[in-house]
Amino acid sequence: MRLLLMRHGQTHANVSGELDTAHPGLDLTDLGRAQAEAAAKAIAEHHLDAIYVSSRVRTHQTAAPTAEHRGLTPTVVDGLEEIAAGDFEMRSDHDAVAGYIGSVATWLEGDLTHRMPGAETGEEFLARYDAAVRTIAAAGHDAALVVSHGAALRTWVSTRMTPHPDAPSVHQPLHNTALIVLDGHPDAGWEMVSWQGHPVGGELLEDPTAEDPTGDLDSDDDGEIG
Repeated sequence: MRLLLMRHGQTHANVSGELDTAHPGLDLTDLGRAQAEAAAKAIAEHHLDAIYVSSRVRTHQTAAPTAEHRGLTPTVVDGLEEIAAGDFEMRSDHDAVAGYIGSVATWLEGDLTHRMPGAETGEEFLARYDAAVRTIAAAGHDAALVVSHGAALRTWVSTRMTPHPDAPSVHQPLHNTALIVLDGHPDAGWEMVSWQGHPVGGELLEDPTAEDPTGDLDSDDDGEIG
C-alpha cells in the first residue's frame, strides 16, 4: 500500500516554540489553515481511499479540507499522536527543547530504551505507532493519507523504512504540512518514495519566524536547536 504521511499545519504552539503534545492540543493558526487548504489542492492528483488522523485537534483541522474535497470522513486511530513531552510539556525554554529533541536524537541513534523524562521510551513509542499503522494497513487500502506529528513521523519513518543510500537524512526538515510518501506493508517493510520537507502547498506557506522546535532536528555547537 501507499502511505502519504503529512505533518499537521502550523499551530499557535509552533509559533511560540512550546512543546504541545497533550490532548487536545492547540488549534491551527490562520497560516496553518491556509497550509491545510493548499495541501488539499497539492495532493489532489494522489489517489486516496481513506484519511487517518490522531486524536489531537490540529490533525483534524489539517485533514478537513482534503476530507471535504474527497468526500471522505477522517478516522481517528490511537497511537498516531506526537511523542509525549512528559516533563517538558508546554515548555519553550532551551533546557526543555534540548531535552526533548535530545531524547528523540538518542532514539534515532539506536538507544530505544532511553525514556523521555516523564513519558515514553523509544520502544514504547514505536510499539504504539506500529500498532496504529498496522490497523491502517489491515483496512486493505491501496493508498491512505495519515495526518500526524513532526517528531513522531520523523522517528517512525527513520526507524521503519528500508535503508537506502539515496534516502533523506533524519536531519532533513519536516515543516508544517510536509509530506513523506512510503510504499510497503508492516510485514514486508517500507520504502521511501519521497520526502518533501517543506509545506506541500508551496514555499510561500513557510513561516521562517516560527520557533517550531520539532520542524528540524539539528543543533549547533552551543546546543541551540535549529
